[in-house]
Amino acid sequence: MGSLEEAEPAATEGPGRERAGSMNPYSGRLKSLRAAWLSGKTRPIEYRKKQLEALGRFLDEKKSDLFHALHEDLRKSAFESEISEVAFTKNEVMETLNNLDSWMKDEYMSKNLATKFDCAFIRKDPFGVVLIISPYNYPIGLALIPLVGAIAAGNCVVLKPSEISSSTERVLTEGLPSYLDPETFAVVTGGPEETTKLLENKFDYIFFTGSRNVGKIIMTAAAKHVTPLTLELGGKNPCYVDESCDFQNAANRIVWGKFLNAGQTCVAPDYVICSITTREKLMPCLQKAMHEFYGSNPRESPDFGRLVNNRSFQRVRALLKSGQVAIGGETDESDCYIAPTVLVDVKESEPVMQEEVFGPILPIFTVADLDEAIQFIKRRDPPLAAYAFSSNSKVVNQVLDFTSSGGFCGNDILMHMTLVSLPFGGVGYSGFGKYHGKFTFDTFTHYRASLLRGMGMESLNTLRYPPYANRNLGLLLSATSVRRTGMCTLQ
Repeated sequence: MGSLEEAEPAATEGPGRERAGSMNPYSGRLKSLRAAWLSGKTRPIEYRKKQLEALGRFLDEKKSDLFHALHEDLRKSAFESEISEVAFTKNEVMETLNNLDSWMKDEYMSKNLATKFDCAFIRKDPFGVVLIISPYNYPIGLALIPLVGAIAAGNCVVLKPSEISSSTERVLTEGLPSYLDPETFAVVTGGPEETTKLLENKFDYIFFTGSRNVGKIIMTAAAKHVTPLTLELGGKNPCYVDESCDFQNAANRIVWGKFLNAGQTCVAPDYVICSITTREKLMPCLQKAMHEFYGSNPRESPDFGRLVNNRSFQRVRALLKSGQVAIGGETDESDCYIAPTVLVDVKESEPVMQEEVFGPILPIFTVADLDEAIQFIKRRDPPLAAYAFSSNSKVVNQVLDFTSSGGFCGNDILMHMTLVSLPFGGVGYSGFGKYHGKFTFDTFTHYRASLLRGMGMESLNTLRYPPYANRNLGLLLSATSVRRTGMCTLQ
């Protein structure tokens, strides 16, 4: 989801702003957050709701500032900023406020005969002081949606927005402390050097969204403190197009999902995989969709974004050397502009098929048939998302059944992401852990196994005490065993 430098997290107020003599420049701030956590301030549901409501007001009252910042950072239109960032995040806030009472309740569990008179339940405990590190490509949603769940779960939070999307970082850094409690929440800023210092501190949970390379660094830092974490990474998301489909509808949806945010979307289709016959039918439909969406000169379209900086531009432009440019291919370094582009005749060994594109380039990789496509996808690391287009539901289900990915969407792109009822997350090299809706609350919650017993009826406990007796063993096993249900054995 970005290069090592771009995805690197950062720091708090800066090394020179902490009191002199501190071994770590951020230990003082984290110490105060931990004191607030230990005081129990974040535990009451009323406090959590108040913070979430304040976050919702921030999104409403600072919307114009956020839109302006997103345009400065990524040339995002207000329409795209609304649907993919602000409204998307606001939905998470509303979903959480609507359901937090039920999410927080103890879950009472089944018991065996030995615990028949006891109370067995799961208590939803906060982890403590958590760290959220977000990337530049969706600098609002990928920062604040995890924050929603962290607050809802009752944690104190350190939020690290990306320094690459600097305008949005500034709005978050300057605005959020006016809405959220500074005793339990902090925004951190900086670059790789500051982040290294920040990660030396102990956190109770780390949530990172970014590149695989930086994810490894975060995981290594977390391991030093045995800190649990979620890694939301990226991957090469395949998009299978079958010979039996409405090609124009498929092209419309693929073009929209691929070139949204100038391709800087971790769940965008990274490549199309199809037969040569299908490719020939799809190509004119892709060209038509691109022309209808962005006009004859996409550079002049107010709805087509830009790569975030020159470093990203240089990396993506180099991928144009793979295969043959069939549509687009124009670039302008001074504007970090790469036109919506389709490549054909790409080889598996070429860079565009070896690394995540993360830009407005769509390679089309050809195979003989569906079986070869599935085998090709299965040979590669599990991606963050997989897509399949076909008018035959059996084909779509075959791709779903025989491949692995963090998420899957049949006959559309990205739309599974709009449902707060579905978990979002990777598998294998595309990351681990999940969030969105209740899954975000669960991610930042320790599910604490709890059993409450009375002090009486001690005679029942003697079965497990020494000196051991075979008769007691049989009774104890009978009282604690789990038996298969619904089975009938004929004698």
